[in-house]
Amino acid sequence: MCDTVVFVDNRRVLFAKNSDREVDEAQVLVWQSRKHYPEGEKLRCTYITIPQVRESYAILISKPSWMWGGEMGTNEFGVTIGNEAVFTNQPYRETGLTGMDLLRLALERSPNAKQACELIVQLLEMYGQGGNCGYRKNIYYHNSFLIADTCEAYVLETADKKYEIERVSYGCRAISNGLTIEKFKNRYGDRIKSYFTRCSRRKYLVEQSVPKEPTIKDMFRTLRLHKNGGVYPVYHWFYGGMDAPCMHAGGLFLNYQTTASWVAELMPGRCSHWVTATSTPCISIFKPVDVFKPLNNRFCNDNNELIDTFWWAHEKFQRLVMKNPQNRVPIITKEISHIENEWLKNPPETELAFSKHEKLIRQWSVYFEKMKIRDTRPVWSRYFWKKYG
Repeated sequence: MCDTVVFVDNRRVLFAKNSDREVDEAQVLVWQSRKHYPEGEKLRCTYITIPQVRESYAILISKPSWMWGGEMGTNEFGVTIGNEAVFTNQPYRETGLTGMDLLRLALERSPNAKQACELIVQLLEMYGQGGNCGYRKNIYYHNSFLIADTCEAYVLETADKKYEIERVSYGCRAISNGLTIEKFKNRYGDRIKSYFTRCSRRKYLVEQSVPKEPTIKDMFRTLRLHKNGGVYPVYHWFYGGMDAPCMHAGGLFLNYQTTASWVAELMPGRCSHWVTATSTPCISIFKPVDVFKPLNNRFCNDNNELIDTFWWAHEKFQRLVMKNPQNRVPIITKEISHIENEWLKNPPETELAFSKHEKLIRQWSVYFEKMKIRDTRPVWSRYFWKKYG
């Protein structure tokens, strides 16, 4: 349950995405350098094996730790992609390439956004899309993609092997968990499932939040939006905090949360990428990353069973904060804003940025654990989170 947005003008392309997935589903950063393969090599994706190409490009992706593919990422040419689950009236396949597989393959094999679109379509026609994409739940869906490079962007929407492409040459364009290209949507959209993902409301909030001349900081702000523009999440009894881009679990029936966030500024000759590598961007820090400079494995371990990782340190911290956000969030957001402003002017090395964030998480956690403050969440949210701690 995600939101992705691009802004295109004649100087650059801005890209932003929140990846919203199940509670406890850790997401990690994975770097891969440019590689060469022997003829006849095979590639194992999440569920199926396909022929490998002779050369793959350098990539950096953010992915659910149990999957091969990625929710969002970039490559050495600045091609940057985010995908969305969409629900259609076409059949769902038991196996095939997942949307995340398609995203990673496009990054590994495409030097620009247009060719990334064409490659995804080719792979769809050859192998189809399918497979369970839930971590603990069984969930099958089709996919849409926002595919950007330093000059333009494309929306690619699919319904099984059917597809539609829309070029974004100027202005703001967002996608969420429903089809958005009108004719394609009217023909293939599943209105009931799309309604329950609250996709139309989130897409509207995202597009309305982007100013006429946005900055990277504006994109951070967009991904931190809660319902009605509030600082704190609002929990509906049925679907928790799914009404806004910054998702918080806490309903009785539907529960997803933002598990990672990404912002990029793509310009010819220069691309910058900023990630949280954590859940809940509203209380996280966007840190600079580089496709050519891998981060120490301590901060991006690909083993979902390990709970002593950077992602889990922040996840335990956010659960502590969200018991009483009115009291705790203001204490940290001022410092987060100050740090990000400084880093936007003078980006630190990725390792230093992650170390700084890790240190702050420890300090804030110790401070909040000493505070005796009542849990202010609605009773249904407290009931949901009781089983997770």
